[in-house]
Amino acid sequence: MRCEIESVKPLIGGIVHVDRASLFDDAVIQRCLEALEDRGVLVFPRVGLSDAEQLAFTDALGTRVKFTRGPEIYEITLDPEVNDEPEYVQGTFFWHIDGVTIDMPPPKATLLSARRIAPRGGQTEFSNTYAAYEHLPEEEKQELAGLRALHSVAASMRPVAETTGPRDLERWSRMKIYEHPIVWKHVSGRKSLLIGTHADLVVGMPIPDGRALLTRLQQWSSQPQFCYRHPWQEGDLVVWDNCGTMHRVIPYDARSGRSMHRTSIAGVEHVR
Repeated sequence: MRCEIESVKPLIGGIVHVDRASLFDDAVIQRCLEALEDRGVLVFPRVGLSDAEQLAFTDALGTRVKFTRGPEIYEITLDPEVNDEPEYVQGTFFWHIDGVTIDMPPPKATLLSARRIAPRGGQTEFSNTYAAYEHLPEEEKQELAGLRALHSVAASMRPVAETTGPRDLERWSRMKIYEHPIVWKHVSGRKSLLIGTHADLVVGMPIPDGRALLTRLQQWSSQPQFCYRHPWQEGDLVVWDNCGTMHRVIPYDARSGRSMHRTSIAGVEHVR
């Protein structure tokens, strides 16, 4: 068994070099879990897993979870023959963390494999929110201590609200609002920023002030030193730490046929 992790950037990203036949070895699985904690995002170039193999690899890394409607393998696409709710995919053009607005711990990790790529656009960007917090000036860390934000589906869909109808807007407005700390203290003792377009208001702050703060934190976290943009090739598999990483996709043509298959690993800690 040979498994090497090549760092992409000092603060984020790792390329996994492993023989495909060894991918399910216990030692490889453990090495990947350790590297995921350290690198935030792992890339398996052109490994070409089938759906059955992706499900099996997900199960090897942790307990599989499904937090959206549909089959175990969730296809992410703008193809109108497959997806009749494109606004949810368009909402992922903006920074977000999966599962922050559901009644369960956010998924521990996400696995995404490329079945068909777009000729232009469609890259996925990742931001290490552990590193973004750790590199904040100490004064700003103290200012953020104890601050909490309200997260909602309605807020996450606001950037694309004009593309849908009033019935959807009214439905999103009725969905549950979640209150989370801006600084997520994990059971490991590490801290990360819990931000994204779903973070709408800061509790106890005037609305403009709170939204300005959340915008500044997104801008801070999206600096190149904290981010990695993945240029997809068909067959690529990318796994990321969903609890310490924001992500977004670069817009692409809906007619491109871009298709990504997603599975998720169950979260083990509630936001606190």
